Amino acid sequence: MDQDRLQDVVARAMAAGADAAEAVAVERQSLSVGVRQGALEEVEREESRDLGLRVFVGKAQAVVSGSNLSEAAIAKLVERAVAMARLAPDDIFAGLAPKERLFRGGGVDLDLYDPHLCTPESLEETARALEAAALAVEGVTQSDGGSAGLSSSHWAMATSEGFCAAYSASAFHRSASVVAGEGSGMERGGEGRSTRWFEDLPPPDVIGREAGMRAVSRLKPRKLESQVAPVMFENRIAVSLLGPFIGAIAGPAVARGVSFLKDRLGQRIFPDQVTVTDEPLRLRGLGSTPFDDEGIAASAQTLVDKGVLTTWLLNVASAKQLGLGLTGHASRSLAGAPGVSPHNLTLQPGSETPEALRRAAGKGLLVTSMFGPSLNANTGDWSVGVSGFWFEAGEIAYPVNEITVAGNLIDIYQRLVPASDLEFRGASNAPSLMVDGLAIAGR
Repeated sequence: MDQDRLQDVVARAMAAGADAAEAVAVERQSLSVGVRQGALEEVEREESRDLGLRVFVGKAQAVVSGSNLSEAAIAKLVERAVAMARLAPDDIFAGLAPKERLFRGGGVDLDLYDPHLCTPESLEETARALEAAALAVEGVTQSDGGSAGLSSSHWAMATSEGFCAAYSASAFHRSASVVAGEGSGMERGGEGRSTRWFEDLPPPDVIGREAGMRAVSRLKPRKLESQVAPVMFENRIAVSLLGPFIGAIAGPAVARGVSFLKDRLGQRIFPDQVTVTDEPLRLRGLGSTPFDDEGIAASAQTLVDKGVLTTWLLNVASAKQLGLGLTGHASRSLAGAPGVSPHNLTLQPGSETPEALRRAAGKGLLVTSMFGPSLNANTGDWSVGVSGFWFEAGEIAYPVNEITVAGNLIDIYQRLVPASDLEFRGASNAPSLMVDGLAIAGR
């Protein structure tokens, strides 16, 4: 849907009785090919066009969405949205973003769209190469599959405040997953990468070999005795430690009082060596955007400055409720009112290598996989199932599994030590993170 037509949808909503309106349109295309055990397993192609409309009548709002973009369907969508808003309860904090904060175009080209096209045949060839490279690793016994694909999206938004803008983005992915060992001693391992531009993807043989090596490295795991010991979270999954942090500094959660950090703004919650940034204008970033989902111009921010929490993540509603300025972190689906999320979240690297931090710790647990986290959002009490490796004298000794680590995140965050091995693999990234002691529940 072009921007002129989107503005027409807003005008129709206003003519139907809305006091303010916001329309969003998204067009998506994707193609993915998977192989397994040398045979073509799936070819998936998707094309979609969707429209979301949010309207305000007085202090009440309603949100509707649809995928039928015919004139008759849009007319019904507008009629339904206004009718729902008239019946909805008042929300004194909801509203559109103020004009003076809206994105007005211009600025740096974020280089988010690569027009490179992949045929199903070329993707199948890549998927086969991924699988073959993984199966070639000694100790790998079977494949869970190789996959390659691409997608693109076009996001457009218009509001009755005069905002109208759009941008396009692409993504390319490759992945492989295999099994090592046999019978009850089988272990899985995988590797995958996604990038905005095709040329930035690692070669299939590199990804496939890494998948195979990770599976083989997990063979013959041992169980640990329950204890307290140093724990390092590998850089691939270390950012999972920040998931609860992002939830705790989300403006809506803080406004509701359901955050273990709700009284910590401006206070030190990490050590001096921890800085966390959000960079929505990073070139080719997987979370990059010129504006947030309420039309606010995006800008780089430091969320944690040398250990000190500097800001909440705010949208219009939570900023009003908390009496604070907008931060440009609104995030929404087409069918709901905006929430919040970061863009390109990065915990900045430290000065020591992971190996140096492990040597300093002596012995402990290196976590390479996490699953089934549990969090008390009010207190910060946290536990998660993990697997990985036991290290001694700083060196990897043997794989371990069926473990749970637990603690209170307020305490854990105060003892985090970042390593120097930051890699940009997604929209949220962190180096390996060491905690000097965590409760480990084993056998």
